[in-house]
Amino acid sequence: MAQPFSARSRAIEPFHVMALLARANELQAAGHDVIHLEIGEPDFTTAEPIIRAGQAALAAGHTRYTAARGIPALREAIAGFYASRYGLSIDPGRILITPGGSGALLLATSLLVDPGKHWLLADPGYPCNRHFLRLVEGAAQLVPVGPDSRYQLTPQLVERYWDHDSVGALVASPANPTGTLLHRDELAALSTSLKARGGHLVVDEIYHGLTYGCEAASVLQVDDDAFVLNSFSKYFGMTGWRLGWLVAPSNAVSELEKLAQNLYISAPSMAQYAALACFEPATLAILEERRHAFQRRRDYLLPALRELGFRIAVEPEGAFYLYADISAFGGEAFAFCRHFLETEHVAFTPGLDFGRHLAGHHVRFAYTQNIERLQQAVERIARGLQTWRPDAV
Repeated sequence: MAQPFSARSRAIEPFHVMALLARANELQAAGHDVIHLEIGEPDFTTAEPIIRAGQAALAAGHTRYTAARGIPALREAIAGFYASRYGLSIDPGRILITPGGSGALLLATSLLVDPGKHWLLADPGYPCNRHFLRLVEGAAQLVPVGPDSRYQLTPQLVERYWDHDSVGALVASPANPTGTLLHRDELAALSTSLKARGGHLVVDEIYHGLTYGCEAASVLQVDDDAFVLNSFSKYFGMTGWRLGWLVAPSNAVSELEKLAQNLYISAPSMAQYAALACFEPATLAILEERRHAFQRRRDYLLPALRELGFRIAVEPEGAFYLYADISAFGGEAFAFCRHFLETEHVAFTPGLDFGRHLAGHHVRFAYTQNIERLQQAVERIARGLQTWRPDAV
């Protein structure tokens, strides 16, 4: 008899929303009009200048491996972006191009976490973060957070949950699933708290650029020793191109490069050359138009859901999510999501995918559809609430 699969594999949970997505796709294939608010992927296709740059890269034969750190031109372009957007002078040598933000997270966890050690993570939070820690035989110390801290870690929470196995903290700003930010003074306070304990600060800045009414501060403005994860997927709209980056302290780069060489060799070459077009003025103008569209969607959907009885205690300042408390309606979140998918053909995500803290009482809506579709979704949800019977599940 074959040996069982590894304990680490068995410990990593699936995305629970994928079961709902599979069912949504079945319903769609059967002819039903499903409104998808479950997946964190913008509905916009990649901007045309980026597509043209990718096509040109293919035509020019840029289909071979690149250096593990990525092509110099893209690292320099990202450094230029930090200079223009944040007023920072970042050595391009500190930037590693990765296969998506996930590749950056893989490098950071591999470098910083020994077996049995852990990072502090906000609960709720993006599920893959804790799973990557498990993959490297570390662990996530999930810290319950709520509206009082805008779903973010604070120095007080670090003090309360830090123990002898803690080696750092991973925070996200803007965060998934809540859309909340850590502002510059809050990032500075976290940095001070972690440095006092000899811990690393790792910041997921993947949703930078998608903020509304404010600008997101980069942790590098207050802590040059922090590790920054970023991606071309969200603001730049390149989800399927699988491209991200990691900014690291200079003394970590050679170790990270060694890991990259062994774990994935290099990020996709065609995607790297295409991404050079991300920083052109014409492209940035398109991306800013899309950001305004996301803000209009948030400004419609947030009050509409609140009016229906969903409790959204903190107005999100970024990303494209609303994390809603369904306690007023009773029942459990997965059954709640399944009800609306089956009866009204509106798909959204149960809180179970984002952690453990009050997960059964929350759902996430991704406003990745246009206003007309969001209006249809709200109408269907209002109707579905009339038939929701939590005790009948």
